[in-house]
Amino acid sequence: MSFSPDSRSRSPSSEDEQVRQSDAPQSQRSLQDELTRLRLRAAAFEQSEATVEELERRIQAYEDSTFWRLTGPARRVLEHSPRLKYLLRGSARSCLGLVKGQLPGRRHDDRQTGETGAFHEETPAQPPAQVIPARRQNASHHAEDRTPLRFPRHAFPLLSIVIPSYGQIPVTLQCLRSIMRHPPSCPYEVIVAEDASGDPSVAGLRTIEGLVLIERTENLGFLKNCNEAAKAATGAWLHLLNNDTEVLSGTFDTLLARLQTDAGIGLTGSKLLYPDGRLQEAGGILWNDASGWNFGRNDPYPDRAAYSYPRDVDYISGASIMLRRDLFASLGGFDEAFAPAYYEDTDLAFRIRASGLRVVFEPASVVIHHEGVSHGTDESSGIKAYQVRNRELMLDRWREVLEAEHFPPATHFLRAACHAPDRRTILIIDHYVPEPDRDAGSRTTMNVIHALCNAGWLVKFWPENRQRNSYSCALERLGVEILDESCPYGFAAWIGENGPDLDHVMIMRPTVARAFLPDVALNTDASRSYYGHDIHFLRLKREAEVTGNRQTRQDARTMRRLETWLWPQFHAVLYLSHYEADLVRELAPNARPHAIVPFCFAPDRSVRPVTSGKTILFVGGFGHPPNVDAALWLVREIMPLVRGRAPDVRLILAGSKPAAEVRALASPDVTVTGFVSDEELVRLYATSRVAAVPLRFGAGVKHKVLEALHQGLPLVTTSVGAEGIVGLEDVAAVAETAALFAGALLALLEDDALWRERSDAGKELISEGYSPERFGEVLLGTLLE
Repeated sequence: MSFSPDSRSRSPSSEDEQVRQSDAPQSQRSLQDELTRLRLRAAAFEQSEATVEELERRIQAYEDSTFWRLTGPARRVLEHSPRLKYLLRGSARSCLGLVKGQLPGRRHDDRQTGETGAFHEETPAQPPAQVIPARRQNASHHAEDRTPLRFPRHAFPLLSIVIPSYGQIPVTLQCLRSIMRHPPSCPYEVIVAEDASGDPSVAGLRTIEGLVLIERTENLGFLKNCNEAAKAATGAWLHLLNNDTEVLSGTFDTLLARLQTDAGIGLTGSKLLYPDGRLQEAGGILWNDASGWNFGRNDPYPDRAAYSYPRDVDYISGASIMLRRDLFASLGGFDEAFAPAYYEDTDLAFRIRASGLRVVFEPASVVIHHEGVSHGTDESSGIKAYQVRNRELMLDRWREVLEAEHFPPATHFLRAACHAPDRRTILIIDHYVPEPDRDAGSRTTMNVIHALCNAGWLVKFWPENRQRNSYSCALERLGVEILDESCPYGFAAWIGENGPDLDHVMIMRPTVARAFLPDVALNTDASRSYYGHDIHFLRLKREAEVTGNRQTRQDARTMRRLETWLWPQFHAVLYLSHYEADLVRELAPNARPHAIVPFCFAPDRSVRPVTSGKTILFVGGFGHPPNVDAALWLVREIMPLVRGRAPDVRLILAGSKPAAEVRALASPDVTVTGFVSDEELVRLYATSRVAAVPLRFGAGVKHKVLEALHQGLPLVTTSVGAEGIVGLEDVAAVAETAALFAGALLALLEDDALWRERSDAGKELISEGYSPERFGEVLLGTLLE
């Protein structure tokens, strides 16, 4: 969504709709389409009604509770005493702050009237940014402020922090103290270049131990002062930092890590905050008229997801930027045509990009910037007046690039904010942010996202539940924007504004597709793909056949109607096996199904040593009914047969959300782990003798099967577990009855030669057919078809 003072949610006008309808194929305007939309709306309404009924039931239960009745008199007193209510609420906030270790602070009114990048629709209530504003830090840092400033002197610093200054010594000292409080973890040096201000307070800087102080004898101006100071630096990396800034924890390390881990990045920079905690900038946009835009400016919530993922940007304000020192030198530093200041950082970013390197905003590096302290804010006088002149210089110098790669002012924010005029852009919609160590579906979703990011696509992710979770940061570190609860727009408004900038929309799972497809079809001409993960009705049908549950059988019929209706609505239907793709083709001849490589693993052809012992491992998320049934069948019917010949055998049931009936299976011989981390899961695979995947129903390719083979752990499964994996019968045992399953387990527990053969063959199967390269190749070929 747009992040600008001019952005507004826009619904298509009747004229727009007429143009859209006239361009669309006749089939798209059919009565069937209209009926379909009505059915979808009806389904959504039914779901909403059910939700309302459930909420009403919960509210009634709460109001009937003893607690609600006992607190009735107190509530009535508060209703008639607003002052008492206010005082109690303030006391509660103060107590909460003390519990968190925060001292009470005075709220500051936002009186700035400049341009804003904040959202303009009503924003949901959110906690303030987790940053203590600079002018609220005085109390907490009072004792530390009496500590003498000192910096280490390294013979060979890796990082040079260069701070240009012109008097204003208290401001510079505040900046230096923040560096001493949050220093880089690598060897570093701090250089202050004082530009002949004549301020007698400069003498105080001479006493700071370890500080490299350069005192000019003549005034060079900001830009030339920076260039000359950079020549005195000795570190491999150069951080240019305004003196009117305060760095926070991790400011330097996160920038350096970004540059060191990606040689394609030439310049990176920090998120800038105002002292009162509002966002000042999360990267910059340059429009095609060379006017600049500080993305997110004045937003009171600087931790929105929109500002929390690293991304390519047009430029980064020079208040806090980092790059290789030799790169800065090879480009001649800031171009002195922009002296004394303004647009020199923008021009530098353009020259770095012209050299073939990227300019990337790093949100984990956060700096408080007291904007205006150095140069003021009046563009009609002083050094600030050069901002207008240098804009014209920037426009003349980069006119062709601006016309070809940049947008008109305040338009196409989705792409403009990511310097993505030509990058393929995809919106992925799923039920929640992927949790790859908790369920196999999340793993495949992450495989899809990794493949798209590696191919250079711009990825946006909309979780149906709109919630952040502990996995959100990992997704954002890939460069994915998560449109979660911190985005104040509903889906219809967001897709209405940004739909024209999308090349592709991928919706996952049938109920998610039912909810989102109408708005997608109405608001964008982007290609649409549907990724079902598995054929849901088939899984439910098989479950009903095993359990005999009548409701499950009815659910399967309902799901079949939904899925067979959905498939033809998409340009591509993705499943994980040829069997599923063929079934889609049979049930919906107008659909365009594709089988993609289901999972991917880093190729590993190393030989695994034969594992001793008699531990059997079953891995599965037990919030999934097929895994619960499999665990019960394994413990109650298969394991007694195994113990008849191997009484010392041990079974481990590893996976998240074990239901009560699964937890009840625990015994001296059966371990129910609950959730295990990826590291612990690898350990379990390495110490187990054999993997069991006794699924009696389910659908799609099973990640747990492929994962065991990748780990070199021989496997016994069923035809359901083997479904969709070509060649599995040659490397693993497939058994349908409890007796056959137990016999296959015993063979692997007792025969080292068989174990060795199956281990090697399984690893070879995965290395050959399930690499990330192969996955990306098939996926992208399907989406671009």
